[in-house]
Amino acid sequence: MTQVGLFTWIDYAIFAAYLIASVSVGLLFIKEQRTIKDYFLAGRSMNSILVGVSVLAALTSGISYLGGPGEVYAHGTGMAWYALSFFIATPITTLIFVPFFYQARFYTAYQYLEERFSVQVRVLSSSLFIVRVLLWLALVAYAPALALEQVTGLPLWLTIVCTGVLTTFYTTLGGMKAVIWTDTLQFVVLFGGLIVILAVALVQVPGGMTGAFEIGRAAGKLDVSFSLDPSIRITFAGLLVGSMFTNLVQLATDQVAVQRYLTASSLREAKRALWIKLALLLPVIAVVYSTGLVIFAFYHAQGEDPLAAGKISSPDQILPYFVVHELPVGLPGLLIAAIFAATMSATSSGLNALASATTVDFYQRLARAPRQGDEEQLRLARRLTIAYGALVIVLALVVHRLGTLAEASIKAVGLVGGPLLGMFLLGMLSRRVSATGAVIGWFAGVLALIPVAFGTGISFLWYAMIGCLATMTVGWMASFIWGQPQSSELDKLVVRRSPGGAQHLG
Repeated sequence: MTQVGLFTWIDYAIFAAYLIASVSVGLLFIKEQRTIKDYFLAGRSMNSILVGVSVLAALTSGISYLGGPGEVYAHGTGMAWYALSFFIATPITTLIFVPFFYQARFYTAYQYLEERFSVQVRVLSSSLFIVRVLLWLALVAYAPALALEQVTGLPLWLTIVCTGVLTTFYTTLGGMKAVIWTDTLQFVVLFGGLIVILAVALVQVPGGMTGAFEIGRAAGKLDVSFSLDPSIRITFAGLLVGSMFTNLVQLATDQVAVQRYLTASSLREAKRALWIKLALLLPVIAVVYSTGLVIFAFYHAQGEDPLAAGKISSPDQILPYFVVHELPVGLPGLLIAAIFAATMSATSSGLNALASATTVDFYQRLARAPRQGDEEQLRLARRLTIAYGALVIVLALVVHRLGTLAEASIKAVGLVGGPLLGMFLLGMLSRRVSATGAVIGWFAGVLALIPVAFGTGISFLWYAMIGCLATMTVGWMASFIWGQPQSSELDKLVVRRSPGGAQHLG
């Protein structure tokens, strides 16, 4: 059920001003795009703060903004504990993955897999990334369309097309530097909008935050299961261990994140960016899930349930519904601007990463035509960005029922990314594993996940771990049959242990 005409001219003015500001910032960097190094890596000139904010903004889309409160309203705050898994995933990414990518001066994460295994493994992994990110971006574009339909009655298709066209426009012209700077602007709008909405909402809850927690506790919204049963949807073990693998997929093997590390001016700045991202993530998660709890407490205290009453069709609509109906004029515009901030940030990041993977891993590596100059390659990169932008719009128009937004995004990462993470870890941690063994391991990881995801009740939190461990186990064993690479071929490609016990690279 949609509500039409609830936006005032003030709301529209706030929303329009934000869109104009985002596109304007993106266009500032058109003249700096002279080579694909500028276009894809911002000339390797970015500092750790901008890179850290950009990584967080790229991975914190409208899915998080809408899905977090929706998850709390439908199931509780348990999902917020997944933040703890970043304290495991971040050190692993910083110590193992980033040095390999940065010191080799790669453009994509998948160049490593060719150096370690073969060009076939590189093409396979890059293809998997493209498929997964296209699905993820379709969900990312769908989230704000859902919110705006609830707020203004505008059809989903119109919002999706407008978001996709505007984001593709400034990403195509401004390249990675435009993406990173707009990420920073969009993160400020996103987090600032959340804080304002939370503060205003708290005033309307009896007892404020204390009252909200008490209502949530009485309703079981603060409960988290400590069972080791993998069929339980949300458990502490699943959030800590299972989510650690999911986060590693995004932080360590996803070109969207890796490409940002490679824009840093030095390896030290790249590593610092990850710790900055972790420090910023914690308050963001706290505010997102606290907002969901406050909204639940508000309606519980009022004796209302918009979802049960049919006023909204999905838990993911609860945040925009609350803002439109309960908050003062101007805040609906701020809400939609914040959702678009998160969506445009994630979309621009994904489009640039898709274009870089296609250009570097496919065109430059596999094309038989003579190598083009910088100007021609830059034109190709821009055409690819436009093409992927159009494809994301089409996919967003057809993506539908994969569960709540928060759940759907984790499923997509786990199903495709788990086996891919296994291939990276096989290459970096074992000298024995061969290219054939790695590919066989990947097939085993995929085959293990299909019945788990579609034929059992195992929680989606475990998908990435199951796919990763199955890939590593079978890949390592298969390499005993299909040979061991010569150690001289593995210099600087495998983590090795020094006589004193310390780990180092190469």
